[in-house]
Amino acid sequence: MRAMLGGIAGSLRRGDAVTLVGFGTFSAVRRKPRTIENPRTGRKVTVSGRLPRFKPSKELKQAVR
Repeated sequence: MRAMLGGIAGSLRRGDAVTLVGFGTFSAVRRKPRTIENPRTGRKVTVSGRLPRFKPSKELKQAVR
């Protein structure tokens, strides 16, 4: 299980999508830069990066219903 999750994480780190047929697709999407304020210090920081996303397959959606 750890090896599989490590493989998915490594692929997402490289920017590749991972499709598990009958389950869904994992992908990494780029978040647009935004400015936030640290509530403790009041300092403004720009945050950006990539986030993991999951899109369930039609079969998984039907199985859950």
